Amino acid sequence: MSIPNNPKVQRRSELHPTQKGTQNEGRIAISKLTYDSPFAKLSLFVMGSMLLLLLSGISVRVSGATSACSWWPLCEQDKLIPANSLEWLAMSHRMIVALAGILMIVLLARAWRSQRSQTAILVSTTAVTLLYYLQFMMGGIKVIREFPLHLIVLHSFSAIAIWAALAAQVIFVGLAGRSKEAEVLEAAESQKRVGVFRDFLALTKPIVVALLLVTTFAGMVIGAKAWPSIEMTIWVMLGGFMAAGGSGAINQYIDRYDDIKMQRTQKRPIPSGRLTSGEGLAFGVAMALTSFYIMAAFVNLLAALLTLAGIIYYVLLYSIFLKKTTVQNIVIGGGAGAIPPLVGWAASTGSLNIPALFLFAVVFMWTPPHFWALAIVRQKDYARAGVPMLPVIRGESETRWQIFIYTVELVGLTLLLPLFGLGGSIYFVAAMVLGALLLYSAWRVWKQGGNKLAWKMYRHSSMYLAFLFLALMVDALLIV
Repeated sequence: MSIPNNPKVQRRSELHPTQKGTQNEGRIAISKLTYDSPFAKLSLFVMGSMLLLLLSGISVRVSGATSACSWWPLCEQDKLIPANSLEWLAMSHRMIVALAGILMIVLLARAWRSQRSQTAILVSTTAVTLLYYLQFMMGGIKVIREFPLHLIVLHSFSAIAIWAALAAQVIFVGLAGRSKEAEVLEAAESQKRVGVFRDFLALTKPIVVALLLVTTFAGMVIGAKAWPSIEMTIWVMLGGFMAAGGSGAINQYIDRYDDIKMQRTQKRPIPSGRLTSGEGLAFGVAMALTSFYIMAAFVNLLAALLTLAGIIYYVLLYSIFLKKTTVQNIVIGGGAGAIPPLVGWAASTGSLNIPALFLFAVVFMWTPPHFWALAIVRQKDYARAGVPMLPVIRGESETRWQIFIYTVELVGLTLLLPLFGLGGSIYFVAAMVLGALLLYSAWRVWKQGGNKLAWKMYRHSSMYLAFLFLALMVDALLIV
């Protein structure tokens, strides 16, 4: 899509990394705030409705009307009409909440049609709308669950976050100073796309997420030594999918320029131009935010905090700080992928202990040989993108040796787990068989070399981890 080069039409253009001038992507020129377009005026109207909502909320709190309504969404479970002035005040506040929510949905829908090229606007609009509804959900759940402390704190924190995101959104819209013509043209272009759902699914890296969910579910079973309830499983799997998928989407936004240079990744939705950078980042932020709230509301606080830690670990520590700065990127960054079994364990038990940390250690030790095998196959790609993977910096021979060494350590660790209360005879036999197969694959990579064997090692190591955790689950269920 191309927007005419006219300051009145659009002050900045940002579609995807292949477009000329994208080195300034995400930046909005500092100038006076202008609110001429329909979307800009709607943003101001939403801000006004939120101020009204704030005033009504203060009135409810000062008057003590909060305690008058002990149920949600009505004041009393079986009473439709409020009985007194305090109940009417509380219900009026809830009606304003609902009306503001409708305006938020309209704002979000228009943003995803007419602000696709505006990363800051799209992300902030998505965040404020999502936070609004998540706070609304927290408000209802905390009442139904008789005001648990962590939900009260999260509800209050969400209110602060909403106002911060809303202020940022209004400022970004004003600084962009877009015209009605630019928004109409962009909205028209957005309607011509096909396969958008497939592209958003691709942003989540579904194959990687599937393996992470296997370890998450296994952590639930191994921790509780029983099948988790269907309800618990649904919430944990949904939250885990959104956390991993959202992190993957944010990672693809961060890597969008490097992905263009790599044959393996240049057809991803953002570098190929099928999705804009703003869409990718906004989608990832939405998924990641929702995952934390799902875990906090429907699982427990510890699982939610571990989920948040995994997101921060992967996005900040690995994707931003480690990936392009050190050859140890995968070694240190492996901790992000090792957190899901801890989330599962915490979800089913509400706590962590030493055996749970050994599940973390297994995935942590598994990560380097797994991804170094892929790095051997794709080392030219990584070299072009400037990613200091081990074969790029120290050569293929050293990488093959390190794969073998780490595999030996990994297999040795898995055989020690029964000493710490993880697994019994079934697991131990499975660990020996699976370990022997993986060691043989790593030995061939070390001694014979070649991309074909490295690719097989990469594939086999994924199946190894899945079957290893399956064996742990079987033993956990059989031990009485």
